[in-house]
Amino acid sequence: MGPKRELKFALESFWDGKSTAEDLEKVATDLRASIWKQMADAGIKYIPSNTFSYYDQVLDTTAMLGAVPERYSWTGGEIGFDTYFSMARGNATVPAMEMTKWFDTNYHFIVPELGPNTKFSYSSHKAVNEYKEAKALGLDTVPVLIGPVSYLLLSKPAKGVEKGFPLLSLLSGILPVYKEVIAELKAAGASWIQFDEPTLVLDLDSHQLAAFSAAYAELESALSGLNVLVETYFADVPAESYKTLTSLSSVTAYGFDLVRGTQTLGLVTSAGFPAGKYLFAGVVDGRNIWADDLATSLSTLQSLEAVVGKDKLVVSTSCSLMHTAVDLVNETKLDSEIKSWLAFAAQKVVEVDALAKALAGHKDEAYFAANAAAQASRKSSPRVTNEEVQKAAAALKGSDHRRATTVSARLDAQQKKLNLPVLPTTTIGSFPQTVELRRVRREYKAKKISEEEYVTAIKEEISKVVKIQEEFDIDVLVHGEPERNDMVEYFGEQLSGFAFTANGWVQSYGSRCVKPPIIYGDVSRPNPMTVFWSKTAQSMTSRPMKGMLTGPVTILNWSFVRNDQPRFETCYQIALAIKKEVEDLEAAGIQVIQIDEAALREGLPLRKAEHAFYLDWAVHSFRITNCNIQDTTQIHTHMCYSNFNDIIHSIIDMDADVITIENSRSDEKLLSVFREGVKYGAGIGPGVYDIHSPRIPSTEEIADRINKMLAVLDTNILWVNPDCGLKTRKYTEVKPALTNMVSAAKLIRTQLASAK
Repeated sequence: MGPKRELKFALESFWDGKSTAEDLEKVATDLRASIWKQMADAGIKYIPSNTFSYYDQVLDTTAMLGAVPERYSWTGGEIGFDTYFSMARGNATVPAMEMTKWFDTNYHFIVPELGPNTKFSYSSHKAVNEYKEAKALGLDTVPVLIGPVSYLLLSKPAKGVEKGFPLLSLLSGILPVYKEVIAELKAAGASWIQFDEPTLVLDLDSHQLAAFSAAYAELESALSGLNVLVETYFADVPAESYKTLTSLSSVTAYGFDLVRGTQTLGLVTSAGFPAGKYLFAGVVDGRNIWADDLATSLSTLQSLEAVVGKDKLVVSTSCSLMHTAVDLVNETKLDSEIKSWLAFAAQKVVEVDALAKALAGHKDEAYFAANAAAQASRKSSPRVTNEEVQKAAAALKGSDHRRATTVSARLDAQQKKLNLPVLPTTTIGSFPQTVELRRVRREYKAKKISEEEYVTAIKEEISKVVKIQEEFDIDVLVHGEPERNDMVEYFGEQLSGFAFTANGWVQSYGSRCVKPPIIYGDVSRPNPMTVFWSKTAQSMTSRPMKGMLTGPVTILNWSFVRNDQPRFETCYQIALAIKKEVEDLEAAGIQVIQIDEAALREGLPLRKAEHAFYLDWAVHSFRITNCNIQDTTQIHTHMCYSNFNDIIHSIIDMDADVITIENSRSDEKLLSVFREGVKYGAGIGPGVYDIHSPRIPSTEEIADRINKMLAVLDTNILWVNPDCGLKTRKYTEVKPALTNMVSAAKLIRTQLASAK
């Protein structure tokens, strides 16, 4: 099953009250021991600890610092699971903290809420406890902490705190806690400590860079006697940040992502590297599943060795391996040729060890030869290239693929056909994925039930979901996606150029795991993918039924993508495949089609200079999917759990008729962009309640949110919907929440009518 899925089931069992905290801790302890042993057996010298999290590492740091918002009524002492998971998921009385994406990945983190009155105290000994746990197994690990400056830069002012509050002013408050942790680690016998400071790859100003110098100068005495590694990842380190980082006297070693940060390699070789310091060279890709080109990496390492020195160069992955699948050994059904091109986490640590040994003069010639043969096989394989697809994608140049009429004209035409009320209600797509539903899909894949039995079961589930929505009086319905385990995997299984794993799970947050498909070749759509189920659902109701699709940018960003051509070329290919599906849905009589682009913001490059190019091809890809449909067909899109305010003009440029977008989990941050004067003319549904929390919002609470939206958005464009899909929730939570949502919409409609 793999450690990520084991943790998922252990967490869900604990949350459901089926197991105890001791049961959960035992699962975690066994998983950590297994992972540490695997790395030790592979020959890894610097084994990290404190990288295992029950939810995410930023929340772990919030717990370590005792930075618990007042609403959770924490009274001090060691933070336990109740407080920890309340911050992550909310509880019956208070909402969860905001959740957003970890840089440009599909991993999420809980955003710290800080202010001038936040009191910090050492309140979680997790880092020290896990170091001691590993030491008891005979392993001297490198404890990993989120660095103090990155922690503050990733935080936000708490509710009621001035928006411009200088979060870095809290350094003096958190550093004493870091000193306590460092002192305990030293006392426990640690010889190395790692601080992750990934914000160093962002566009930082001089004040922010000065904070790094100040923080590590303040920690210097506490760090005395330790080897200190500061790790960066996901992009190039800018020249000024490189200069600041390499001048920190308390730091022994620097870690750089040399896969996504190729220009950093130039800084090391041309701008110089401090004498006597270690370089952790991230040459093995920690974010993808392709086997490393060992010959190329070895050449890179040899050039670095000439600059850094033989005894100061450490071979590493580009980032944590949490972003890739666990072990290729578990993939017994994967095509053998494609499998030879891949390396999951277990294989990547072997690659790291092989490169280190080769650098030391002990090259495994057979291993390197097999790697070279696999690289050559991938480059020459006919299954990678489809000339027809490449020609179609190349033909896209020269057009921006916009629909012929304005969004206001289209909305008028759609309203005449759909006849929706003011403040129309809808949901985002998925409904609860019950145990029975998962069993049906599992048995069908295992050929334990026939296709006829499977279709009957799925039709029954769709019928149930349709009836529930009609009973609640929802205006635009969804079929609930009972045939789909995952929104990207489902489409990838029906597109050419994709491969699938049985156990390639990756943690997204907490218990949420995804199994990204592998895009190995040119992409096309051999057959319709959703038309049968959408037609079936529409036949069960007279209300509009959405056709539900995943957009090209989201399919791209939530897959392991081929690295032998630019990402935008692959995205255009996917866009053409989705375009065919959109046109087939329209031809089948589906009047509302949702093309989710939940991950569009996620893929935004970390450096501002690269934003425009990405947004141009990403937005263009979305427009390609629906450029030829009729004005009366309403195109929706959906986005969630990212900061959208800085790309609002690109969202407008997508030219969708309606966008539903996460809003309540982020404390209505989205609405501020409209308060600041941005005009939005298309339909928009900022989420009215958080679906990642078991908490059920009241009718009054939702009505209050709708009124806040109406203060900045026109009545005739506002939709009412949850933040996101409902697949992770139970029906006992979904039914009252949706009932209250519809009641709130009707309440506001009545108030608006009486005010005329």
